[in-house]
Amino acid sequence: MNTASTPAPPASATAPASSAPTQETRWLTDEQQRVWRTYLDAVTLLEDHLDRQLQRDAGMPHIYYGLLVKLAESPRRRLRMTELAMYAKITRSRLSHAIARLEKNGWVRREDCPDDKRGQFAVLTDAGVAVLKETAPGHVEAVRQAMFDRLTEEQQKALGEIMRIVAEGLQPSEAGADLPWLR
Repeated sequence: MNTASTPAPPASATAPASSAPTQETRWLTDEQQRVWRTYLDAVTLLEDHLDRQLQRDAGMPHIYYGLLVKLAESPRRRLRMTELAMYAKITRSRLSHAIARLEKNGWVRREDCPDDKRGQFAVLTDAGVAVLKETAPGHVEAVRQAMFDRLTEEQQKALGEIMRIVAEGLQPSEAGADLPWLR
């Protein structure tokens, strides 16, 4: 159950028996609840829409497409695996699985890092570039239709600013932060 959408307990609920001080839960207001649930619905539907388009057109999920794009934008079409995991906001284990699948398709290959025996690079192959060139037009159109065509320029700017603030708040820079790519 999503804790943000848990209803407030009844007023008759008793306090915990522990002697530790308790902090009162800051329940969402009705309006915040509406916004939160609408956001969850939109993100889920958008990701599903993009996954279906990419599965249909290229036989890959949206996250794999994002990995290929990031590699295509990188110098020499290669990135260290840890950097790629950070970009994708996924665990190293999930990235390793994704890269293995992309390798089977011939779209990516791994190379050992010459100055770090434990490190590896993911490298976009010519076949990976070709699948991106073939798939990109349909993907861009799906993104435009699903999102940008529905928003005014002002709404697009506001959404971008809001998402930047949320993302920055969830990526602490202090050592020991619990972020997916560090797991």
